[in-house]
Amino acid sequence: MAYRPKIVEPKWQARWQAERTFQVVEDPGKPKFYCLDMFPYPSGAGLHVGHPEGYTATDILCRAKRMRGFNVLHPMGWDAFGLPAENYAIKTGTHPAETTRKNVETFRRQIKALGFSYDWSREIDTTDPAYYRWTQWIFLQIYKKGLAYEAMAPINWCESCKTGLANEEVKDGVCDRCSGPIVKRRIRQWMLRITAYADRLLEDLDEVDWPASTKEMQKNWIGRSEGAEVDFAVSEGPANGRKISVFTTRPDTLFGATYMVLAPEHPLVDAATTADRRSGVEVYRRQAALKSDLDRTDLSREKTGVFTGGHATNPVTGKPIPVWVSDYVLISYGTGAIMAVPGHDQRDWEFARKFSLPIVEVVSGGDITKEAYTGDGILCNSPLIDGLPVPEAKRKITDWLEKNGLGKGAVNYKLRDWVFSRQRYWGEPIPLRHVQSGEGRTEVRPLDEGELPLLLPEVKSYEPTGTGESPLAGIPSWVEHEDPVTGRPALRESNTMPQWAGSCWYYLRFVDPRNHAAAWDKEKERYWMPVDLYVGGSEHAVLHLLYARFWHKVLYDLGYVSTKEPFKRLVHQGLILGEDGQKMSKSVGNVVNPDDVIDEYGADTFRLFEMFLGPLEVVKPWNKSQILGVHRFLHRIWALVVDDSDRLRSDSIADVETSGELHRRLHLTIAAVTEDIDNLRFNTAISRMMELVNALQEDGRKGPVPRRALETLVLLVSPFAPHMGEELWEKLGHRQSLAYYPWPVHDPAALVETTCEIPVQINGKVRDRLTIPVGITAAEVERRALDREKVKEHLAGKKPAKIIYVPGKLLSLVVK
Repeated sequence: MAYRPKIVEPKWQARWQAERTFQVVEDPGKPKFYCLDMFPYPSGAGLHVGHPEGYTATDILCRAKRMRGFNVLHPMGWDAFGLPAENYAIKTGTHPAETTRKNVETFRRQIKALGFSYDWSREIDTTDPAYYRWTQWIFLQIYKKGLAYEAMAPINWCESCKTGLANEEVKDGVCDRCSGPIVKRRIRQWMLRITAYADRLLEDLDEVDWPASTKEMQKNWIGRSEGAEVDFAVSEGPANGRKISVFTTRPDTLFGATYMVLAPEHPLVDAATTADRRSGVEVYRRQAALKSDLDRTDLSREKTGVFTGGHATNPVTGKPIPVWVSDYVLISYGTGAIMAVPGHDQRDWEFARKFSLPIVEVVSGGDITKEAYTGDGILCNSPLIDGLPVPEAKRKITDWLEKNGLGKGAVNYKLRDWVFSRQRYWGEPIPLRHVQSGEGRTEVRPLDEGELPLLLPEVKSYEPTGTGESPLAGIPSWVEHEDPVTGRPALRESNTMPQWAGSCWYYLRFVDPRNHAAAWDKEKERYWMPVDLYVGGSEHAVLHLLYARFWHKVLYDLGYVSTKEPFKRLVHQGLILGEDGQKMSKSVGNVVNPDDVIDEYGADTFRLFEMFLGPLEVVKPWNKSQILGVHRFLHRIWALVVDDSDRLRSDSIADVETSGELHRRLHLTIAAVTEDIDNLRFNTAISRMMELVNALQEDGRKGPVPRRALETLVLLVSPFAPHMGEELWEKLGHRQSLAYYPWPVHDPAALVETTCEIPVQINGKVRDRLTIPVGITAAEVERRALDREKVKEHLAGKKPAKIIYVPGKLLSLVVK
């Protein structure tokens, strides 16, 4: 009888749940293995076949690890706060709490249908007050450490979502969530000092086993660069006598600085602008505010700018240089001002050519009439450092600046403090209050930990205001209250946290999710952390991973966690594209629902097929036409064990030891599949098991198949196809689940080659192949070859003039 997944799969899913098969507790007597999937955002569309790829991979590994004696923590939860849920709620008129609940139910049902061995007793939801109470608690620790502060800051404002966004949430100049336009707005924000951890975030990347590309993306985003800060005194205009500081990685080119450029948002723009230039500067600044940082720094875009009318003094030449405003300079990088060296910076060169500004060569090696020369060389037209190579010139000019009080060596970062506020409803309330202290002033006070969780109010309308204030600000009954410490009137902080807050620490809550007295127990944290394997999409290579590492390091400094890094090993699964080769999306119409595949073929076939598509890390298209091959493979395994009456094939299974080539093939497969699973090479592991099935079928044609060989096959395939594995294990006479049954161990002696096959060449052409024992003498090889009929036929009675034997590789006969 054929394998019937619609009967077998629900049976074992119910059994696992009833017997709590995968529920885990700390066990110091076992090695631990903490394996984590990046938990999903439960959207209304549900899963498509690309989502479970990583979940399937981790489940296979976790099942194999349990059988190898590891204490495995493999949890699942939901990252459910954030803009998508709120935007969908606004669109449909359904409260985000309700849509989130329904979406979670759909995701949970779909994931359970795939038979993943999650410990569902540890399930968490970032929107659950029992969870976000501790998100708020962590924020309070960050605040008390002085790493959270309030500021009026120019930020990325999404016109569609009506909220501020961190730099990391702007992709290709638009909102990463809704693809809406981004403009710069200056509003009140809460910021986190992630920059205080910039060096450690860089240095500790050496301690983790992550893809090189992901490490590089983190390094580039942090953007550490060494150089100098240089002060230019304003010599003309309303700001006369004030200093404009710039950061430069090329202080050696200071003699070639022929003008300065301020970012439109720079605080000295007003003071540097003369009265006759003011209106033009203001128009330009308003236009710049409508552009994204990406648009402004696009190297291919034509440079724009406006002269302020003011001048500053080049500190090494003593000459006045004009001060311009241009949007290709960002307030968020360096000091928001640059010394422009058009001879040796291509952007400056293009700007100078457009506005007829001087271009001076100070590093030899190029032709600055055609383009900027950005390479190394020998300094020229630079009296203090003429004739020096660039590295030496950098050191000498920096020392000179420091001695003369005109600058100093400095380190700069592209990384900026994290914009942590969101002017929306559906997020964790920030646990702060603004207490009136008289004369119209307010004092920020953190909530007492006993006041947590600070709950979101029940509201009918959660439309964003677009004014820079959260919808919570318009709910007097929630915002207005009395400070319990001073008794003074107070306003609760009405901005909410970004979606990233809940996912910054969820891996820690998983180690102790039902603790009501603390975010986690320290002993449990020491047992489980760090996460041994973290699997998820490469789209999180900067945002989530950087933020989570930052929070973890703060918690490490405060003594709440025992490891410097949260995720020991990281793997990004590749996308599964639609059959048309495009990324799956509802708008394109190429989404494949896993429910449909499971209904037709079963979850085990789905799991096996996803892994057989290709290496885990690569992008590959879904190809339903190939699923039948995997489906038949499972039926072939089933048929080896079960007869047409759905009973064990007792007449064709023997309680005998394996021997000969089957014994060797069996142990080769055990060794290879074990290694492949450890290295996440699931497609090759499946190929090896297919070869073993072929060998077992061939052996079965000669007589009964050894029971041990069949049991070994079932154990090896069970992490990939767990429902069928359990069912076959039961039919083979085992009462207990195989989930913790010892994993097969290969016999090293069985892997040793006892024979080998070598080609026999006659005058350079292969005429025969000879199977010989390993270690046989050359004379014996020659004798055996000359006795072969094919060799005799090609020799035609002639004796070889020369015989060459390469041991274990080749026998060559030369005949004249």
